[in-house]
Amino acid sequence: MVYLQITLKIRADRRAAAGDIYSRYKNPFLTTIEGAKSKDLLLRDDDVQVLHGFDTAPHANAYLKSSMFEKDVVGALGPLLDAPPDVRVYTAA
Repeated sequence: MVYLQITLKIRADRRAAAGDIYSRYKNPFLTTIEGAKSKDLLLRDDDVQVLHGFDTAPHANAYLKSSMFEKDVVGALGPLLDAPPDVRVYTAA
């Protein structure tokens, strides 16, 4: 399993809107993105984290270049962000 972790700095008063965006794109992500296995939202005191599960690292990296991510998700989240997102890909052993 490979994980794409995206950490977002979003003020507390904007987190509900971020949750709505997560909900809007979760099912399309799981049903249309090649290799997608899971998607979870972690609301923390300091930030919001979205953890995406993939079957391979190439599929995780391809998602970052997809229209869904670049146009839809980033476009919707952009106005809510207080800092650039921290994007990391991890491979589970």
